[in-house]
Amino acid sequence: MKIAYFPGCSAESTARDMHASTIAVAKSLGIDLIEPEGWSCCGATAAHQTNPVLAAALPTANLLLAQQMKMDMVASCAACFNRLKSANHKVQSDSTMRKQVAEAVGQDYDGAVKVRHFLEVLFEDVGLDTIKAAIKRSLNGLKVACYYGCLMVRPHEVMNFDDPENPTSLDRLVEAMGGEALDWPHKVECCGGGLAMSRTDVVIKLTDGILQMAQNAGADCITVSCPMCQVNLDLRQKDIKKQMGRDYGMPIIYITQLLGLCLGNAPNDLGLDKLIVPPTNVIATMTQNG
Repeated sequence: MKIAYFPGCSAESTARDMHASTIAVAKSLGIDLIEPEGWSCCGATAAHQTNPVLAAALPTANLLLAQQMKMDMVASCAACFNRLKSANHKVQSDSTMRKQVAEAVGQDYDGAVKVRHFLEVLFEDVGLDTIKAAIKRSLNGLKVACYYGCLMVRPHEVMNFDDPENPTSLDRLVEAMGGEALDWPHKVECCGGGLAMSRTDVVIKLTDGILQMAQNAGADCITVSCPMCQVNLDLRQKDIKKQMGRDYGMPIIYITQLLGLCLGNAPNDLGLDKLIVPPTNVIATMTQNG
């Protein structure tokens, strides 16, 4: 199975672990990820706050590459996924924007390239039954708080991915891996990703609320599919401890890292050694029965 894969800028920086684990999972399941030659930044998340034409043109330049490949465009990063789908929506619904984007990228684009999240590939192309059959190590009842954040499911009229208020795709995958997906109220609460550098005070407050709710629900870890969410929830725990005295020690793990472990990949090959809060409890739970 071959698919056009958009890794995004963070794949070689803050989200190297997400990228590595996505590649590892794809290889384990027989998926051939092909990066479009010459791909460039999709503009997440600053472009849409400053220039709407640029915000649509940047992802469009990448969608045109997928169009040349005659493939859907697949992203693992929720922010990239959001920007690519938003560009399609803009050029399809706004003729003026379509013309402006065409001028910016040098050719017309009609929004026809289908944009998919890597989770959709796992569910629709691979299937849960195949994934279950490929699992070599269970999560052994690990209690997981599945955190979707804002960008993967909202706005629903653009993303058309899962339920915007109570999504379940991550939950179903966790359960297929032998984990317990917890019922908790903060799975789509904002972590303040766009304010990570400018208003750390707001980010600390928001992430503290998410972490506290996950802890109250009995979570052993939180699983995510967004680099900004992962960095915010992982990195800010030190600030929360310093400012509020709450020491959560909550591992923030990409869903592809959890799946990669279950498929038999080594922790370091999945970037688990890069986490600020080490996933010691996760590894211990998965190996408690040998």
